[in-house]
Amino acid sequence: MAECKRSGSEKHDSHSGGEAPKLSDLFDRGWKILDEVDNTNDPLASNSVQVRVKRAIGLFEETSRMASQLDLFSLNEELDEIATADLKYLLSPALLGALTMKLTGRDKRLEIVQTARAYFMDFLKRCKDYNISHFHLPESVNESPISDEAAKNAPSACTPMPSTFNLVAMAAQRQAKIERYSQKKELEARLLDVRRSVESGQADDETSRDFYLLNVRKWVILCLDEVQSIDQEMEILKSMDQMQLGAAQPAKLSRPPMRPFILTKDAMQAQVFGAGYPSLPTMTVDDWYDQHKKHGVLPDQGVPRRGVAEDDTDAKEREEEEKEKQTENDDDESLMKARKWDEWKDDHRRGYGNRQNMG
Repeated sequence: MAECKRSGSEKHDSHSGGEAPKLSDLFDRGWKILDEVDNTNDPLASNSVQVRVKRAIGLFEETSRMASQLDLFSLNEELDEIATADLKYLLSPALLGALTMKLTGRDKRLEIVQTARAYFMDFLKRCKDYNISHFHLPESVNESPISDEAAKNAPSACTPMPSTFNLVAMAAQRQAKIERYSQKKELEARLLDVRRSVESGQADDETSRDFYLLNVRKWVILCLDEVQSIDQEMEILKSMDQMQLGAAQPAKLSRPPMRPFILTKDAMQAQVFGAGYPSLPTMTVDDWYDQHKKHGVLPDQGVPRRGVAEDDTDAKEREEEEKEKQTENDDDESLMKARKWDEWKDDHRRGYGNRQNMG
C-alpha cells in the first residue's frame, strides 16, 4: 500500500492551534444521531425524531462544506493516496441521503426523494471514480434513453403481458439485488470484527482504514438499493400528481345546460323582455297558471276545498228561513192549512196509512 498523505483534517487542526478537530467532531456527532434514529422505537414522524434528523442533516451539510474547502478529495489522486482519517468523509453524501429519506411530509415527498437521490448519486459517482467497488452506476433522471414520444406510446404499468425486454430487465434487476444482499451480509459480518478493535482504540492504521473502506462499500450497496426504490416511488408520486390535476379539472357535461326563462307579471312585460332577448323564453303569470291548470299540477287541483259542508248547512238554513217568511206573509187559508197539518201530525204517528211494502 502506498504511503498515505497527511490528513486534511490534521492540516486544518494545525492551523487552529492544535484544537480538537472540528470537522471530525461534526461528522461523528451526525453519524451518532443517525444510529440513534435507526435504533429508536419512537415513530419516525414524531417531533423528537424529526428534530434529531434535521440536526444531523445540518451537521453533515457543514461537514461537506468544510471537506470541499479543504480539498480532501481530488480526481487526480488514487484511493491509496487518501489519508485514513479522511476516508470516512466519503460517506457524507450517503449519510445525508439516508437522513433526507427520513424526513416526513406528503406535500413535499417528491422533493424529498429527489434531493436524497442527488446525494446518493454524488456518493456513488465519487466511489466509482476511486474504484472502491465494482458496480453499474444508475442513470440520472435526465439520462433516460427512451424519448418522450416513445414514452407516451409505451405500454403502461397495467399492461397484462409485458414485453420480453422488460422481463429480461426485471430478471437482471432481481438477480443484481440478490447479489448485493449477499455482499452486504458478508460486509456486515466483517465489520463486526473490525468495529470492536476500532471502538476499543487499539486498532492500527491498517485496521482503521479497512474499517472505513468496509463502511463505504456497504453504503454503496445501500445506495444502489435506495436509488432503485426512489425511482419507483418517483413514478408513483408523479402519477398521483397527474391524477389529482385531472380530478381538479371540471368534468364536461354530457347534456346541454338548461336555458333560463323569465317569469313576467303581464303580457306587456313579456313583450319587453322578449323583444330584447329572443333566445330567452318568457310567459305571463296568467299563461303560467293556465298551463299548469291544464296539466292538473296546481296545488288545489284534485283536493276538496275546506268549508264545503259548511256552505251546504248555510243553504239549508237560508231555505228554512225563507219558508218561515212565506208562511208569515201568506193568507188565512194557508195558515189554516198549516195548522191542520200540524194537528194531524200530532194525532197520527209517523208513517201512518203507509201500506206500501207491507207484504
